[in-house]
Amino acid sequence: MESCGEVKTALDAPIGAGASINFNRVLSEHSLGLLSRGRTATLQVNVGKLCNQACHHCHVDAGPKRPERMTREVAERVRAILARSEQITGVDLTGGAPELNSNFRFLVEQARALGRRVMVRCNLTVLFVEGMEWLPQFYRRNQVELVCSMPCYGRENVDRQRGGGVFDKSIAALTMLNRLGYGMGDPGLTLNLVYNPVGGFLPPAQAGLEARYKEELRKNFGIEFDHLLTITNMPINRFAAQLRHWGQEQEYMGLLVNHFNPATVAGLMCRHLVSVGYDGKLYDCDFNQMLGMALRVGADGPELTIWDIDNLRELDGAQIATGRHCFGCTAGTGSSCGGALA
Repeated sequence: MESCGEVKTALDAPIGAGASINFNRVLSEHSLGLLSRGRTATLQVNVGKLCNQACHHCHVDAGPKRPERMTREVAERVRAILARSEQITGVDLTGGAPELNSNFRFLVEQARALGRRVMVRCNLTVLFVEGMEWLPQFYRRNQVELVCSMPCYGRENVDRQRGGGVFDKSIAALTMLNRLGYGMGDPGLTLNLVYNPVGGFLPPAQAGLEARYKEELRKNFGIEFDHLLTITNMPINRFAAQLRHWGQEQEYMGLLVNHFNPATVAGLMCRHLVSVGYDGKLYDCDFNQMLGMALRVGADGPELTIWDIDNLRELDGAQIATGRHCFGCTAGTGSSCGGALA
């Protein structure tokens, strides 16, 4: 298997003696206090679990047969909340493959009409799904920022994680996007790639791996992109099942706990992001969403939905729901939807 800079600090040790797997307790041990929300700047919208792929690392457990999909009623309420929440500067659309939802165009166009930056988490191969030929020009016309899955610059690792033939389709999609001006330095046509480790280890240093990606993709395929984001695999859903299959679940948790980095806590995405599920429920992040840990105001408050609030400012200052998976965002250089944190 080719190397994409994996950090093999790996499954070399159980959780250290005396170490806690209670995330809030670890925060307290470092005098950091409980996590609470700051000023919300990003509205992340998960439109459902329908996807044309079924990747091994997927924390959403998405796939071609998943029925969970956002309805127009929910999409219109998201638009209404966004219009009233003037502090929101960016809308982050994810899935599944968000482009496969029937409300995708509506959400992009409405957010852009409201003057918000729109980011789409694209798996690249969706561009070749029958009936989706309009996508590249739609992205360009609406100046959508693209964040595209690319777990390696070589075929073997990509196809191993994401399925046979995915690498070649991804290269073809990136070539198409470059021809439209994406990844060429235009701030209105930003093209970012995402690295996820293929196995149970931490991502390497983001800057160094970005330089290697740019060198390899430019040399071998003539492809350009703006930034590489390194994201740690979360020990939930499909990846957790894969770890259990390998007999490595406890070792992986040990890796995350033993590499807890307090310098990452200040930049955690849950401090400034609200995640909306396909059914309208609210969460502190997409990972909490997949675990059913709904956002509440007050420890005993009810689970909140987009119909319970009028402005996302109402959520500022609320305590953030945490769990053992939070060690994934705070291990090593940290991890968020925007890449490394420290």
